[in-house]
This record gives sequence, structure tokens and C-alpha cells, in this order.
Amino acid sequence: MLSRVGSSTFTRRGVLARAGAGAAVLVGGSAVGALAPAARAAVPDGDLAYARLLVALELLSLDFYSRALRSGRVSSGLELRRARAAEKQHYEDVAAVLTAAGQVPATAQDIDFSYPSKSFDSWPSIARLGVRLESLSLGAYLGAVRALQTPEFRNHAARAAASEAQHVSFFSAAVGGRRLGPPLPPTLPIDQVSNALDAYTS
Repeated sequence: MLSRVGSSTFTRRGVLARAGAGAAVLVGGSAVGALAPAARAAVPDGDLAYARLLVALELLSLDFYSRALRSGRVSSGLELRRARAAEKQHYEDVAAVLTAAGQVPATAQDIDFSYPSKSFDSWPSIARLGVRLESLSLGAYLGAVRALQTPEFRNHAARAAASEAQHVSFFSAAVGGRRLGPPLPPTLPIDQVSNALDAYTS
């Protein structure tokens, strides 16, 4: 199944290298978000690369949840709406890092998403995809906690990872898996997350 949003083509190179020009854009109703004080300081290039990557990952999550809810095949719409709201908050906070650094974060109009065939045809298929995507998000944020140099940004990544772990638990239980995962979930380096994103973009 193909999900197209806007007309731009999203690439792994784009998410790691994108540096917007021009004035700051509004994020969540204000020019900066919870991470703005950190972003106003000299944020290392590596942290900005992570911010671009996490912005793209959150946009994928938001697209997934919106499609799942529109499918009419979810068993717990309330939980999915809560999860989508959490992903929106994650997006706004990470996008604020780029905005305050003078860059323009990607939006849904910049990315074309694609999914395996029949991903949204049933609740079990949606839940299986949810496990994969949320596990990717969890590993990405844990990798960010390990790699980020900006304390406020690293703190946000740790808190977001806790949220993503809850989402993994929810979907895992929905497909008959265990709610409790490994005691030390794996961390994913930035290149591995970027490569994994390629599977959902076109």
C-alpha cells in the first residue's frame, strides 16, 4: 500500500543533510518549543543531524497512526489517538531544536511514505506494523540518548524513549506478544535508523 503526502521525494541523504534556510517557522503555535533554550546555544552538528532524523521518524509515526485510525479496523481507537498525540508532542519538541537553530524542520508535505501491501487491511496487520515502527522509534531515541551532546535534547530523548516503550508494549500485546520486553532494549545508531526509514519512503 502506498501513502503519498505532498509531492517531494524523501531520501536518507535528505534527512541527514537537510538544513533549511530562511526565517524560523512556527512549531506547535510558537516559534520555539520545550527544547528551544538548548537549540539557541551552539548545538553540535551531530545533534542537529539527530534532530532531522527524529523529525522524519516522528512524521512516519504520525502518518502511520492517522492511516490506522482512518482504516476503521483498529480495536482501540482511544489508545491510538493517545499515542498519536504523544508522537505529535515528540515531533514538536524535536522540530523546535531545528527551528531555534535557524533550520526549517521537515513537515508531512515534504515526505512520501509507503508501506507493505495490506498493512492496514486488518487490526492484526496494523498491530504488527506498529510493533516494527515503534521498536524502531524506541531504538532511535535510545541511540540518541547515547550519542547526543546537548543535555536538554538528551533528556528529551530519554523521556520520549519511555513513551515509545509504552507504544511497543501496547502493540506487542495486541499481536499476542509479551507486554514486557527485554530488560535492556537495543540502541540503534543513526545510520541504522536512517537505513530503516528508507523502507517506508518512496
